[in-house]
Amino acid sequence: MTKYQRIVLFALISFGIFGCAVNKKIKVNKRLKVSSNGHYLQEGDKPFFWLADTGWLLFNKLTRTQALRYLEDRKQKGFNVVQAMVLHTLSSVNAYGDSALVNGNVAQPAVTPGNSFADSVQYDFWDHVDYVIDQAGKKGIYIAMVPVWGNNVKSRKVNAEQAKVYASFLAKRYQNKRNVIWLNGGDVKGTEVMNIWEIIGRTLKENDPNHLITFHPRGRTGSSEWFHNASWLDFNMVQSGHRRYDQDTTAKEQWHFGEDNWKYIEKDYGLKPVKPSVDGEPSYEGIPQGLHDPNETRWQDADLRRYGYWSVFAGAFGFTYGNNSVIQMYNPKDNDAAYGAISSWQEALNDPGAAQMLHLKNLMLSRGTITYFDRIPDQSVIAQAGDGEKYNRLMATRTDQYIFIYTYTGREIPVKLGVLKGDWLNASWFNPRDGKILRIGRIENHGMRTFDPPGDEKNGNDRVLILDVL
Repeated sequence: MTKYQRIVLFALISFGIFGCAVNKKIKVNKRLKVSSNGHYLQEGDKPFFWLADTGWLLFNKLTRTQALRYLEDRKQKGFNVVQAMVLHTLSSVNAYGDSALVNGNVAQPAVTPGNSFADSVQYDFWDHVDYVIDQAGKKGIYIAMVPVWGNNVKSRKVNAEQAKVYASFLAKRYQNKRNVIWLNGGDVKGTEVMNIWEIIGRTLKENDPNHLITFHPRGRTGSSEWFHNASWLDFNMVQSGHRRYDQDTTAKEQWHFGEDNWKYIEKDYGLKPVKPSVDGEPSYEGIPQGLHDPNETRWQDADLRRYGYWSVFAGAFGFTYGNNSVIQMYNPKDNDAAYGAISSWQEALNDPGAAQMLHLKNLMLSRGTITYFDRIPDQSVIAQAGDGEKYNRLMATRTDQYIFIYTYTGREIPVKLGVLKGDWLNASWFNPRDGKILRIGRIENHGMRTFDPPGDEKNGNDRVLILDVL
């Protein structure tokens, strides 16, 4: 019996059982949800700091053995989310050569019974997706899935009826997987075939109300431009993108801020109703600046740190890291490198930026659950209008128990003291490159004081000034 005969034979049965309770219902006290103040995420009653990796082609390019290696590496480096495409194209196949769809129609997923073919060599596309999600869950990793990448919809390959059927299929198949997040869209503006994005968003939410949903937008835009008030959108996502200040041709447009990714978060933070926001695609480590010219200078680990601390201190609930080779699971033997990728994805797993992201996560979780949800962005603690512009920008965040101020260049930090209560504060320097803390000592909590970070003032000599209530 051919594969497609099996599909026809078992289609009705397969579609009928997707919503059945094969897995236990997600326990409410373990569910990922928006915090009560609307700005952050929590897992049950515990803070959830989103630290994502962009493994876009995870389902398409990796075997099960390779997927396990990738997931274990990201677990060890502190990542708790992986952003991945379900359908990169409508002709998507997995590493075993099995197609996702029948004749490229999203309304006809190519589902076969069981978890492999009779010869035990090929794995059904959808069972392979199931397997990866389950293995990620065992490692404490959420899979943030893009149902269908935006250019497929933008080019009118998916109509409204097909979109509804496909979104319903996904929602019912994965509604009982605890570690699923939905990323509607996929590198596309919300105004491009907006009716399809609305259908996908609403259908996912109607059939799968317990999983969070956002919209992954085009570069230098954010989901709030189009969908902030949509009932299906639980949190906002921005893509600050891959261009330098001088490359950003959209900089003069409203709400387009280029490298100043903190501005996207700052804008979202002030919107009503309150919804969390995150930079879901800043510049990737190892990718050419401007994206398309492999001869350009490439973004480095220091740039990713800057994007991370800037956005989180501006009020984001986490950060998404990316690496040029890892996003495409690049294998040099395939001769299909995009964006000038050089090293294999296995080698790129250990590029320095990936390991450094954990220090940001650890810092934000270091003050405990009680103060985590009270954190606010607060530039007023920086004295003398000393925020700075572009790479000299200082970013400050605080609760009533601490103040964190980030400098990317290691410039002096003028601080207005007396914002926190008490006569004395404990001051220290945090190093985003290695997570180490250098104690400054006790300081009097009044007046204005300028703090001079260790080392010379230059790009990448970044530090966080920490002021704690004694």
